[in-house]
Amino acid sequence: MADYRIYCVDGNGHIGFADWIAAASNEEAILKARELKPDAHRCELWLQNDLIAKLNDAGHFDREPLEPSRLSPQP
Repeated sequence: MADYRIYCVDGNGHIGFADWIAAASNEEAILKARELKPDAHRCELWLQNDLIAKLNDAGHFDREPLEPSRLSPQP
């Protein structure tokens, strides 16, 4: 399991919500982030210093293009 961070920005550009998500993969973390903030916009999902996904205006997380070896946390 890895510790991901979700950050959501308010209308003023400040972090309005931040939380930790424990997940075994990027895909699981994205699913948990959707469950945690189903009505949120302008959110980012991070694993350490890597941006994993951004929540787009339609409310869906778009994956960031990462190298294949960095798509899931290493055990």
